[in-house]
Amino acid sequence: MLIQLAVGLTLGALLVLYGRRGGRARESPVFASALIVAAVLYVGFALANGAPVRSLLLESLGVLPFGLLAWLGLRRSQGWLALGWTAHVAWDLGLHVGAGAPPFVPSWYPVLCTSFDLLVGGYIAAGVRGEPRQQAENERAVRQ
Repeated sequence: MLIQLAVGLTLGALLVLYGRRGGRARESPVFASALIVAAVLYVGFALANGAPVRSLLLESLGVLPFGLLAWLGLRRSQGWLALGWTAHVAWDLGLHVGAGAPPFVPSWYPVLCTSFDLLVGGYIAAGVRGEPRQQAENERAVRQ
């Protein structure tokens, strides 16, 4: 489990560094896109590993709230992105860990994803405090 946590933290740090390369204006699109990818990966596991239709439907429906939070993060405030990333931890742990964990998700993945989500969500949340003056810059970048 420690290896999965470390890999998740490393990958999360790489995403943060990638997002920061273009300044604050680039961060929102990078983090919003990655949040949608994080949700869609579970759909991929379901499709690739023969999940029952009910599970595939649940994983597919899960993309909707994370897509909405990503959109709000682009249009309104990075606070929505921070919420999306931290809420994804609940998705990882609530549906994919423990006795009721579905067999189509590799057992190592939710732990990796949890540390990834917490690092990215924490980074975004830490930056939200200075957001009011940066929000205008982000909105201009999204429109371009």
